[in-house]
Amino acid sequence: MPAALPVPREVQDLFAAWGLAFAPATTRAFARYVAELHAWNQRFNLTAWRAPRDIWLHLVADALALLAHERPLPGARWADVGSGAGIPGVPLHLAQPHTRFALIEAAQKKARFLEHLRTALPAPGLTVLARRAEAVGQDPAHREAYDGVVARAVAPLPTLLEYMLPLLRVGGVAIAYKGQRAAQEIDAATRALEVLGGRVRRVQPVAELPYPRVLVWIEKTRPTPAAYPRRPGRAQKRPL
Repeated sequence: MPAALPVPREVQDLFAAWGLAFAPATTRAFARYVAELHAWNQRFNLTAWRAPRDIWLHLVADALALLAHERPLPGARWADVGSGAGIPGVPLHLAQPHTRFALIEAAQKKARFLEHLRTALPAPGLTVLARRAEAVGQDPAHREAYDGVVARAVAPLPTLLEYMLPLLRVGGVAIAYKGQRAAQEIDAATRALEVLGGRVRRVQPVAELPYPRVLVWIEKTRPTPAAYPRRPGRAQKRPL
């Protein structure tokens, strides 16, 4: 088991600026996550961020920026679409243990890492779905079953909404982590929102981070038509 890696001062300062104070056990869990990702990344190239400081700043702090604006997370059942190395779902679950997160990740090496985290952290509130988001969205066990859905660095918003909104119950919220082109992506997603049953509720820039980050809240206003999501790859090739 790799040694836990301490929280860098700049990340501690970010948490303080956001009004986030974590119990020692939670901070240790974050540090264990960083250590596990750093160790696995040497062998499996799970993320471009390789140094522990960069994992803390560009992955863990980035994920937890949401809690500066939405705390506690509403509801109990959440999904993380295209979870990759567990961002943002793993840090959000560790910080808000009342939540259960389904980590949806089709890449098998990344899904294996996520399964490892469930026992290494430990984090029994995590489940791993090693499947395409389109398949999960058409599965009756998951369709319109979640209180919230998050996604980061997955796809432009018109495509991403077709992955996220079918998973949400009516009244639930999808939160997309976006960058400096968030406004353009929202404009391009007008038809997708109309077809899939969503509306933009809030757009929140995160000024404290040393890189562009904008959080986009989308509320599910009505059921998504049964035809969506379309078969795998269709949303990417022909977005709404």
